[in-house]
Amino acid sequence: MASIDIVQLADALSQTHVDDGELSFQGLGLKLDNAASVEEIVHDIEQLQCLRALRLEGNSVGVEAAQAIAKALEGKDLLQRCHWSDMFTGRLRSEIPTALKHLSAAIMSAGARLTELDLSDNAFGPDGVKGIEQLLKSPSCHTLRELKLNNCGMGIGGGKILAEALIECHRQSSANGTPLKLRVFVAGRNRLENEGAQALARAFRLMGSLEEVHMPQNGIHYVGVMALASALRHNPQLRVLNFNDNTFTKKGTLAMAQALRHLRNVQVVNFGDCLVRSEGAIALAAVLREGLPIVKDLNLSFGEITMEAALVVAQAVKDKPHVERLDLNGNCLGEGGCEALKEALENVLNADLLASLSDDEGEPEDEEDDEEEDDDDDNSDGDEEDDTSEKCDDEDADAGKENGIIGTKDSPEKPQSPAEILALLSCPSVEELLQLRATLQLQVDASDPTEAVDVFLKIASLYSEDPETKAAVLETIDVLMKKLLPASVLQSYCFFSTLLVKTGLLKGERKIKTVSLGPGQLLCLEHAVQQQYFSQHHAALLHTLVSKKTETFKSCSAEGERLNSALEKMCSGQH
Repeated sequence: MASIDIVQLADALSQTHVDDGELSFQGLGLKLDNAASVEEIVHDIEQLQCLRALRLEGNSVGVEAAQAIAKALEGKDLLQRCHWSDMFTGRLRSEIPTALKHLSAAIMSAGARLTELDLSDNAFGPDGVKGIEQLLKSPSCHTLRELKLNNCGMGIGGGKILAEALIECHRQSSANGTPLKLRVFVAGRNRLENEGAQALARAFRLMGSLEEVHMPQNGIHYVGVMALASALRHNPQLRVLNFNDNTFTKKGTLAMAQALRHLRNVQVVNFGDCLVRSEGAIALAAVLREGLPIVKDLNLSFGEITMEAALVVAQAVKDKPHVERLDLNGNCLGEGGCEALKEALENVLNADLLASLSDDEGEPEDEEDDEEEDDDDDNSDGDEEDDTSEKCDDEDADAGKENGIIGTKDSPEKPQSPAEILALLSCPSVEELLQLRATLQLQVDASDPTEAVDVFLKIASLYSEDPETKAAVLETIDVLMKKLLPASVLQSYCFFSTLLVKTGLLKGERKIKTVSLGPGQLLCLEHAVQQQYFSQHHAALLHTLVSKKTETFKSCSAEGERLNSALEKMCSGQH
């Protein structure tokens, strides 16, 4: 080593920080190629008898240097925290697994019990995960509480290796009577995609101890999101969920909303840039209404959410006493929508609650192509069901399914609707209705919003002023709505948002054949409002949408005015 290098190394090492068992070489920018280059580091490790934490981040450690450091760690059984992010700068990818294996072997040999392992910002790929695979399976990680592998380029293969290692660690530690209780998991920017997410979901479900999950920018679409949602609901202590910049769409958002209903300790929800869209936002608003009692931060930015849905979210947030920040930037509110959102939140105690709306995309164009590109991409995972098979049930339907994955090709098909309902939907008639209404409550699946809405609209289309027909229609509407009322808030919101999309009042995720509301359907909606089947928040949204679509009801303006009048009374509290 040249004398100038020795001087620079000595100067850098003079900045070494030792505090309460922590030895830090953080951010020194050292290029450590061989044993000679780490002599001072090795000396300091050996001299610190109670070494509990070793910080090597911000340096460049080669294979020989790692081997020398590892030798020094073989006697450090008190080591608990390894802060080793960004410590392979400029190294060949092929070097990193070998270096990690040396360090891992030393920790296992020492009998150390780690609580934190941070290897973020090391671009080691799937092979790098193999470098720590045996460590993760070993007793040294039975005590692990924080695992941070952000921006490591693990890919699908690395995600699967990691998941299997965690599952094996949990199996062995459980057999020893001290099951793995990982609390913090960080794996953003790793290209895990659906398969990697599904593999990790199995591990998450087993552990049940997670408090923070950070998995942004992983190319996960709704199939992987559904798997993760199913697993996360079994982690009741979750406080932070960060899935920013993945692709939820409606199916993934509904699954996450369903999971959030079971999680009472969540404080931070980051679903920004996840294509939550309007129907998903309304479902999340429902969860805010009935759960998430201590939520502080909600990020739904850049999600293609329209003004109406954003206002539903805002109204729900107003009732959460602990909320400190709501981010709806980058959505499709338009200038008027931004102002309406600010007005809706202007009386909240926290004046800074609403994040900036400077990147709003403006109101969506009616002629926009709504085809859902990501659905096509995800069909390779075997999930080819359409919207008619989506459910918002509150049962743990996935509990008995292999690997805890819902909505995949292994899931059972949705039961077929009873023949009587199919007959009514295909060819609605008063005669069919009279025969069906007595058993309708038993036959309509309240957890399937699409079926429930179809039945509602078909029944309403039979409305007439003939006393017998009118009575039959309204009585059947009552039966149907009372079937839906005992359902969870999330189920009722799913029904309501599906009704709005089906009737063309709310922009849906994809193009569907909408039903133009006729006089009878408007009057049945009026009846539903008068009977208070819809909440005041539903009424406010419906009133806003109906008021914007006055041209749509030109042929039945009298019925439209009656509906609007009923909505105005409900919104003002005059029932």
